[in-house]
This record gives sequence, C-alpha cells and structure tokens, in this order.
Amino acid sequence: MVGNNKKNNRWRWLSDQSFLHAIDGIETIVSKLLSIAMLIVIFVIMIDLARFLAVALLESSPAGFFKNTLSEIFGLFLSVLIALEILENITAYLKKHVVQVELVIVTSLTAVARKIIILDLEKITGVSLIGLAISIVALSISYWIVREIHS
Repeated sequence: MVGNNKKNNRWRWLSDQSFLHAIDGIETIVSKLLSIAMLIVIFVIMIDLARFLAVALLESSPAGFFKNTLSEIFGLFLSVLIALEILENITAYLKKHVVQVELVIVTSLTAVARKIIILDLEKITGVSLIGLAISIVALSISYWIVREIHS
C-alpha cells in the first residue's frame, strides 16, 4: 500500500489541478514581464516626446510648427496614452485574472483616433478611409453594447 502512495505522489503533478496551477503561475510571470516591458516602452516614448518637443520648439518656425509638428506631437501624446491603457489592461488582468473587454475596446478606439489624427490625407486612399470609418463604427457599437451589458 505504501509503494502505491509513492507511485500516486510521483504522478500527482500531472493532475488537472496541478497543471492549471502551473499555467496560472506562468500567466502571472508573463503578465509581470509584459508590465515591465510596457513601462520601458512608456519611458522611451516619453523621452522621444521630450526630445521631439525640444527640437520642434527650438528649430521650427511658428507656421511650420502648427502645420506639421503639431500632428506629430499629438501622435506621440496619444502613443503614451495607448501605452498607459495597455499597461492598465495588463495590471487589470494581474488583479482579476480577467481580460476587461471595455478597456480593450477603449484602447482600440484611442489607437484608431491616433491614426486619424496623424493621418496624411494626401497619401491615403478612399478604401483606407472607409476601413477606418468602419472600424470606428464597429468599436463604438461594441463599446456601447459592453456598457449596456455592464449597467
């Protein structure tokens, strides 16, 4: 009987409970690594934004600043916000072990808004504009549905 218990203990790590516990631990480690990587990305974007602002303010004329530079600055600001929202997605997952759909949709809407703000209308095709419009409508409807379900 004692030999049988040792045999069962040796294979216990293959049980569903042990396997799921191991996967949960791996998910936590990956989430933490993603959080650290996202913090690095945020700091790099912030440094890039500060550098870009310094160069733009010191070297450009006021007319050129508002024509070209402003949209690039807004793009960098929105990049920071998108990175912060992604970090919030990761930390929310770490806290609750659930992907928050509403937060993912808001992040997606912010990313599409960034794309529209930095869009060069002279270089974009009509099909791309239609695709962006469809994306906005689909994400907006998705956000509305999720908000209605949660309220």
